[in-house]
Amino acid sequence: MSNYLEFNGIGKAYPGVQALKDISFRAEEGKVLALLGENGAGKSTLLKILSGDTKPDEGSITINGEQVSFTAPFQAITKGISVIYQERQLVPSMNVIENVYSGDLPANRFGFLKRGEMRKKTQEIIDKFGLPIDPYELVGRLSVAYQQMVEIMKAYRRDSQIIAFDEPTAPLTDAEISVLFRLIQQLKEEGKVVIYVSHRLGEIFQITDEIVVLKDGRMVTTMKTAETNEHSLIKAMVGRDIGDTYSHLSRNEEIGDVLLEVNNIVTEAVHDVSFKLHKGEIIGFAGLVGAGRTEVVRAIFGADPVLSGEIKLNGTPLHFSSPRDAIAQGIALCPEDRKEQGLVLWRDITDNICMPVFDKLLKGLFVDTEKSEDLAEAAVNRYSIKTPTLDKTVIELSGGNQQKIILGRWTSALIDTKILILDEPTKGIDVGTKAEVYQMMCDFAKQGIGVIFISSELTEVINIADTVIAMHNGHITGTMTRDEATEEAVLALAMLD
Repeated sequence: MSNYLEFNGIGKAYPGVQALKDISFRAEEGKVLALLGENGAGKSTLLKILSGDTKPDEGSITINGEQVSFTAPFQAITKGISVIYQERQLVPSMNVIENVYSGDLPANRFGFLKRGEMRKKTQEIIDKFGLPIDPYELVGRLSVAYQQMVEIMKAYRRDSQIIAFDEPTAPLTDAEISVLFRLIQQLKEEGKVVIYVSHRLGEIFQITDEIVVLKDGRMVTTMKTAETNEHSLIKAMVGRDIGDTYSHLSRNEEIGDVLLEVNNIVTEAVHDVSFKLHKGEIIGFAGLVGAGRTEVVRAIFGADPVLSGEIKLNGTPLHFSSPRDAIAQGIALCPEDRKEQGLVLWRDITDNICMPVFDKLLKGLFVDTEKSEDLAEAAVNRYSIKTPTLDKTVIELSGGNQQKIILGRWTSALIDTKILILDEPTKGIDVGTKAEVYQMMCDFAKQGIGVIFISSELTEVINIADTVIAMHNGHITGTMTRDEATEEAVLALAMLD
């Protein structure tokens, strides 16, 4: 009998939010089913229900004709379900073998681990997938991509018949994505039920067979991948035809005087980097992983020491000993890893937005609650942040809304932001929110703010930036205007030796 998974009328509500309503579809063995939708559509909630992290208020899950109900993740695991999240569920200080057997260590009748059996089975899985991984290597020393492979090995060792991937390619390079897709293809050929969540539509057409689209917690449509196209998917996800995202942007047409000068700076990771940013200009940095783009903006923000060279703001040399100094001068950074470096996930929306200006909100010894809530409310309204209340903890929000909170923080009425740095601002967010972020960047430029952004998506860089700067191995390899920039030209510069 073939393996299959069915969601039957699944519903889940949180205070003020109907996360899921009447979700019903079937995923079958030997196929990869894509789960698509904007941030907040309900994809993550559905995966949490599948993994046993969350219990639905309504409906049921059926596996091969058997109705199942989970109150804890280990129950889902015993039913052959594995969910591989963006955040690894691994122990960095343990080796590959120990992680593959985590939570299910085999022991003999004397209580000693069957280490020989563990090593043999792990090596068999490594060989089957053709991975260059040492079974005795500590997982913390592996790249993010190979840590993800260990997650897949763990699921395979458990003989999981249902494997769900949540935005698996977000931190991976193109070469690493190819390895991941090869593994998923092997799982598919072995008759596994594979569910795949991604915002990258190109991947959906490359790896999946069927698509389920969610919007606002409800099912919009199901379709075969081969019978649709990107335009139709975007329309189904967003609920409207967004057309050509870039041609509809309202851009700044008045570039001002030089705002920031970076002259021959050298850090441990970048060498002899020079460029100028004007008021109202958007500069986009392009390059492969490890090119030095993030390290350049970290130096400007005072997060990495400048060994030599000079940075000037409005003609005045700057010497930052910490990001606090940069913030005081009106330089703001939205980091690539918003969860680790940009937000305090367990604090509420108000605290996260007001964090840089708490000293300006003091009323005696305490923060003025009314003023801080007014500031947060203004950001929520300005950026259309989806939340039922300001008391919502940030970890409960979608990735797109988390990104908007960081933007709201740096553009509040109490901060005079002159330079806004955005490192991978659209990473992990849906197409509808991406369009909003693009327009926000243009709106910041219209206000005279100098915008620097980094993106691994070349299409974004060449369509958003007024000036494109390509980097390779810590050096700037070329600069061109938006009119001059093409994907081929920028990629050629990004790959220069």
